Amino acid sequence: MSKRYLALSLVTVFVLLISACAPQAPATQAPATEAPTGPAATEAPTEAPTEPPAPAEPKILRLSGGASDYGTIDPSLATQSAEIQIAETTSLGVVRQNETTAEIEMAMATGYEVSDDGLTYTVHIMQGVPWVHYNADSGQVEVVKDCSGKDRTVTAQDFAYGIVRTIDPATASDYAYALLPYLAGAAEFNDGTNTDPASVGVKAVDESTIEYTFTAPAVYNLNLLGLWIAHAEPKWLIEGDDCTQAAGDRWTEQEFFQGYGPFTLKEWVHDASMALVKNPFWPGNETIPQAKIDEIQIRFLDASPALSEFDAGNLDQASIPSEEYDRIHSDPAYADMIRPYYTLGTEWYGFNTKLAPTDDQRVRLALSLAIDRDLLVKQVIKGGIPAQFFTNPGAAGGPKPELYPDGGVKFDPDKAKELLNEYLTEKNLKPENLKLTLMANSTEGNQKTGEAIVGMWKDVLGVDVNFVTQERQVYLVTRKDGKENIYRNSWVQDYPDANNFLYDVFGLNAAFTAVVDWPINVSSNSEEEYKPGSNPNFDKFTELLQQAANEQDAKKRMDLYAQAEQILLVDEAVVAPLYWYSDDYLMRPEIQDTKSITGYDHYEKWDIQR
Repeated sequence: MSKRYLALSLVTVFVLLISACAPQAPATQAPATEAPTGPAATEAPTEAPTEPPAPAEPKILRLSGGASDYGTIDPSLATQSAEIQIAETTSLGVVRQNETTAEIEMAMATGYEVSDDGLTYTVHIMQGVPWVHYNADSGQVEVVKDCSGKDRTVTAQDFAYGIVRTIDPATASDYAYALLPYLAGAAEFNDGTNTDPASVGVKAVDESTIEYTFTAPAVYNLNLLGLWIAHAEPKWLIEGDDCTQAAGDRWTEQEFFQGYGPFTLKEWVHDASMALVKNPFWPGNETIPQAKIDEIQIRFLDASPALSEFDAGNLDQASIPSEEYDRIHSDPAYADMIRPYYTLGTEWYGFNTKLAPTDDQRVRLALSLAIDRDLLVKQVIKGGIPAQFFTNPGAAGGPKPELYPDGGVKFDPDKAKELLNEYLTEKNLKPENLKLTLMANSTEGNQKTGEAIVGMWKDVLGVDVNFVTQERQVYLVTRKDGKENIYRNSWVQDYPDANNFLYDVFGLNAAFTAVVDWPINVSSNSEEEYKPGSNPNFDKFTELLQQAANEQDAKKRMDLYAQAEQILLVDEAVVAPLYWYSDDYLMRPEIQDTKSITGYDHYEKWDIQR
């Protein structure tokens, strides 16, 4: 999920043309003075007419959206960071993360109160913020009207609907798990135990007040309310009403799309490009200003073609392919274009624990220990920080390598050989007898990383691993099916806490249990449920995470997460962390951006001075 993913808009052009053609109102009359008489009045020189100022050039931000199209920009369905970026740009939560500090700030909320027991949050939201739609025929962003012709504005009911739709089993949201353990009644509604939406801990008190009730007074509850899966959604558009035909899951296509964020969807040409246009009806507030940029144009390009387009002056931002790293960093022409970024995320490989030979912990750990992460980041990808733990140390509670130098996993070829030889001897096999497949979504970076690691496995362990890549949307389905041994994955924080890295990713029924098949076979086609006691390591892992979630002492909390990492990475070895996200990228000097550590950009704060 990693990511830095707008030409006067047609709206502005239309307005300027109308203004130019409209009859001009008379100028305000100046105070009367006595007109000069006599020869001087006729001999005074006449000033030349003043040229009208040229209209300002439109501000268009030109970006690459990655190698392939987005699967969806529906807040309830988006799972990939590039998709989430669009959802976060075209709509807003009641709160959101500040991109430079990762701290929570007001978004649609104007304030909130918390009950004495820490379980109930009463949130007050901005009033009068309209839903908008880009009209391709008129070339304008227009306010959406209800059946009586009144402006549709964002209400507490819209936020409640968005959450209920996300956790509704009929929606089949892959990200619903991020709310189910925390929001009261959410898990029971999702599994069908209770089919009444009113049983869910989200209630619109009135049009501008919404009440959220949680299962525990956790420190990250407020963060959850800012997730894209908790954004307001247009029920009348999705389900239809007396004057609107139901668009269903197609409501995010450009002909239907309605939003309320600083930008809205203008155009989406699948597999080619997307454009977002400034929403002139977003009123702005203290934390989310009105956009300075008129349009964001996104093209789906891999790293090398994106760099070529950047060099040709057709893109404003580009990543640096590893093979171009030395050339670009030594070329003075790029000196004022190279910018660093650090994102709270982790690149990692997940093992299928139910498919031989990765059904054996010794094989999984051997493969992890055989990866030279220092070599990988310095010579192959030329970026990132070697990941000793799964949790990025920038997250609250995340174990810091300097405090736990012997924890997690590092390159240890001798131990890797010992473990694999033990397994081979027991099974009466040779390294060449092992059949292993590594899969990744097809990007240049994933290709280079995969080839390098497959080479390490061959050099250290003598194992030949088949490496297969697929286009992103195909790969996501293949990964969920879980029919191969090893899968490439990325995790970027939803909120900056170790709980989001460990419980939300590997807790029971969480994001990647279906990928690593841990602690049981929980593939997408399985109805098997985990029974406590059947996997002592998983039970201990869960216990540690529960203790950490309620621990107030920061050092004790970090110790608990460090113990949980040891189970995840060594005792069970279900994942192999590769590196934490940190790299350089290219940006034109005229682009005035804000540095983001959250994995998501707030484009409304950006400006362009061409």
